[in-house]
Amino acid sequence: MTWGERAERTILHIDGDGFFAACEQALNPAYFGKPIVTGAERGIAAAMSYEAKRRGVTRGMSVSEIKKVCPEVIFVPSDYETYSLFSRRMFNIFRRYTETVEEYGIDEGFLDITGMRSSLHLGYPEIAKQIQQTVQKELGITVSVGLSATKALAKTGSKWNKPNGFTIIPVSTRLEYLSQLPAVKIWGIGINTAAHLEHFGVRTAGQFAVQTEEWVTRNFSKPIVELWQELNGVSVWSVNSEIPVPSVSVSKTKTFTPSLTDQDNIFAELMKNIENACIKLRRHGLSGKKFAIFAKHADFTMRGMEGDLIRASNLPADFVPAAKELFGKLYQTGKWYRATGFVVSGLTEETTFQSSLFEPPNRLEKWKQAYQAVDAMSAKFGKHTIHLAGSEASHQRAPRFGAVAGRRFAGVSGETKRRHLGLPLLASVK
Repeated sequence: MTWGERAERTILHIDGDGFFAACEQALNPAYFGKPIVTGAERGIAAAMSYEAKRRGVTRGMSVSEIKKVCPEVIFVPSDYETYSLFSRRMFNIFRRYTETVEEYGIDEGFLDITGMRSSLHLGYPEIAKQIQQTVQKELGITVSVGLSATKALAKTGSKWNKPNGFTIIPVSTRLEYLSQLPAVKIWGIGINTAAHLEHFGVRTAGQFAVQTEEWVTRNFSKPIVELWQELNGVSVWSVNSEIPVPSVSVSKTKTFTPSLTDQDNIFAELMKNIENACIKLRRHGLSGKKFAIFAKHADFTMRGMEGDLIRASNLPADFVPAAKELFGKLYQTGKWYRATGFVVSGLTEETTFQSSLFEPPNRLEKWKQAYQAVDAMSAKFGKHTIHLAGSEASHQRAPRFGAVAGRRFAGVSGETKRRHLGLPLLASVK
């Protein structure tokens, strides 16, 4: 099918196929065509290749359950650092063709290629196919592509024929596709909305799309009205190439295995949460004054406490002492813990970030300079290249099942067992 319509916009949605498992296969050619499952460090399936999916492996399955349905499975530890590198290179490929790229997730994105035919000397389908082929050639993974006039229709297309699919959905024939899809399968329609639609006898996306605007407006909120417009070829949702800035809060949580009972080790995990939250705040030029900590027990019960700083901050040096005081009250001796979390709220622009009357002169400026250097080192050599001594136990902790991602034993000059450079993928990836 060709793209012969005059559309207001031309949008691509590109979605990685079994992304995490595909990255493992790309790095190890011996894995190609075999059922690969990631998550060995936790003992449960986190992601799986299409070969494993076809054998019945699903997320959250235990080792014993996986072995029952797929005895020949290759179970590997998750390597999120390497997956992030694949993602970075994939989006860099997208940006060779257009600057208007929205990173919707680690493995999927929207591209607005409107008007790019003249500059690239290719038709829109040819542009899309070339991007798809370039990703496979350079990264060794496949992606599925949807091309249409709106984000909602493009996303429908990318899911249509996975893996390695390429689907064009012209507005003129959209109902041929939408009539085959349950409403709940459409991006933006959740279980509750699907149930509400079914109350009116609307079960498929096609049935929803042919409703009148007056009916949709009367029965649904603005986001669903906009989705209806998108499904009918009216481009309402633009491709946002800006990195989303947190507007309400920043939170970081971490589940660790095995569960811990020692107070210092648990607080080390919380300190790492604080460091991660502060990294994100500084990246967006934000600071926060209110914060909360929480800890989840092995039986999934949870306790939390809230606190305030004397001024807004994005520096661990401010949050850690206050969090430690609260943690001393929250921690229960003899209890086993499986997760910690840290939340900063009441966000303001960093321009309002100023010293308090109650702290020594120049203290704030020295810490800001120190963390500027920390951030520069992290950008060059990898996240947490420099971290608080108190969080070292979290960085050193071995995984529950003894499974360690291969990149932890990195093989390029300048890397160590625990510290990896912020470099493109290893040269073995073609």
